[in-house]
Amino acid sequence: MRFAYFAFFENVDGSQLVVSKADVETVAEIIKLTPGLTSANLYTPEVTRDMYNKDEQSPVFGMQLYFNELTELEEAMAPTGHLQQLAASGVLASIRGAKATQQAMYVRHFPVDDGKLDIEKNGNPCSYVVHYTGPAEDLNVWMHHYVSHHPQVMRTFPGIRQIEVLSRIDWCGFLPWERVNHMQRNRVMFDSQVALQAALQSPARVAMREDFKTFPPFEGGNSHYPMETRIIVP
Repeated sequence: MRFAYFAFFENVDGSQLVVSKADVETVAEIIKLTPGLTSANLYTPEVTRDMYNKDEQSPVFGMQLYFNELTELEEAMAPTGHLQQLAASGVLASIRGAKATQQAMYVRHFPVDDGKLDIEKNGNPCSYVVHYTGPAEDLNVWMHHYVSHHPQVMRTFPGIRQIEVLSRIDWCGFLPWERVNHMQRNRVMFDSQVALQAALQSPARVAMREDFKTFPPFEGGNSHYPMETRIIVP
C-alpha cells in the first residue's frame, strides 16, 4: 500500500449537507471492484475535543484508496478508468454542491505496538486525519525532521492502531474534482471515537505539542478531522 488517492467533500457557504447511507453504500460497491486496489477507507465525520486545536468542521465525506503501484492508481483514474463511476450524476447525490478536492500521495507507514483491530467488538474504527497545506520554508528539511521525530511520539498514544505520513507526488487522474497539492497529510487510527478522544487528552498529546514546537518553519497551518472509518476490502 505505497500510494493513496484522497477525495474529500466539504460543506461551503453555510450548507449542512449530510451524506446518506445509500450513497456511502453505492461508493463502497464501486470501490471494492477497482482493479489494483489493495484496500480503502470511507470517512464520515465524528466529533472529538482536543486540548490544543480549535474545533473544526470535518468533511461530510471522504475516501482514501490504496494501491501498491502508482500506475494502478492512475489507471483507475484514467478517462475511461473504473473510478469514473464515482462522478456519475446519481452517485453522492445527497452531497451534491459540496466542495470536492482530490490528491494522490505517497504513503509512509510507521510501526505501532499493537495494530490489531476488533471491528466486530468495537464497530468501525476512528481516524484522525491531518492536513498540512504548506508550503514549508524548506520542504526537504521539513519532511526529514517530521518523519524522524513526530511518528515516534504518535506511537506513544494509548490505543493507537495505525500511523501514516503521506507526501505529495505528481500524478495523472481525470475525476472532475479540484486537485489540491497539500505538502503533507497524516492519519492515525484508533478503535473508536472514544479511544481517539482519550488519546487526545493523554500525556502523549502534551508530548506531541512539545514536539510540534520544534518543527522547521512552514506556512498554511494544519487541520485535524476525526472521521469514522469504514474499511473496504476488494
